[in-house]
Amino acid sequence: MKIATFNINGISKRLENLIAWLKETKPDIVCLQELKAADRQFPRSAIEAAGYGAVWQGQSAWNGVAILARDSEPVLTRVGLDGDPLDSQARYIEAAISGILVACLYAPNGNPQPGPKFEYKLAWHARMARHAADLYALDLPVVLAGDFNIVPEPRDIYPTSSYDDNALVQPESRAAFRELLDQGWLDALRKVHPKDQLFTFWDYRRNRWERDAGLRLDHLLLSRKLSRKLTGAGIDRGVRGMEGASDHAPVWVTLRD
Repeated sequence: MKIATFNINGISKRLENLIAWLKETKPDIVCLQELKAADRQFPRSAIEAAGYGAVWQGQSAWNGVAILARDSEPVLTRVGLDGDPLDSQARYIEAAISGILVACLYAPNGNPQPGPKFEYKLAWHARMARHAADLYALDLPVVLAGDFNIVPEPRDIYPTSSYDDNALVQPESRAAFRELLDQGWLDALRKVHPKDQLFTFWDYRRNRWERDAGLRLDHLLLSRKLSRKLTGAGIDRGVRGMEGASDHAPVWVTLRD
């Protein structure tokens, strides 16, 4: 089984890129983030024509998450996180697919920091950590997949001082990611590539793609039962180089049946 996560950065604008990638790589499960589309704007017919069922939570112009399943229909189990009844941002969706519980997340960016957006980021991650702990305690096959908007370690960003004040690299942000690993979740990409410098995002500005000036923001974290089945992981970097591409590349894992 192949599970992927992809911050599409506008599903209407990147639909052609998405469909081409789906047809070429045929992932079994896909988590999408930053749809930037209302529920009614989600391209369900095009996704179905490519062979995928879908559940989604849209939001006009911003945010939005979706889970796709090849040749099957995901069973929606949750939308949103507990702990803040006033939070209306479309950042979390959960579904059951082929015996796996799939959590798709688009964490807040948090910039500028310090300030209210950074405080929201940390509060959101705290809510996520509480829910993740509950999921892990179930001892079921679970994957947390998405754009966490955290650079876990200094080696996960190109050599630069330009991000020193950015919310993505702050100690508090990295501590939020570490909290999930301390619960027992496995960082699949880092497990398979323990020594490599890995990037999943390249800003459009300042020729960062051309200079390979990237960051690792997109992660797949596996529960204990899925960790035992991990056989591979990678980044489809070529997708970032396509015409009209998202500023993120898809990240994937393969699991033994």
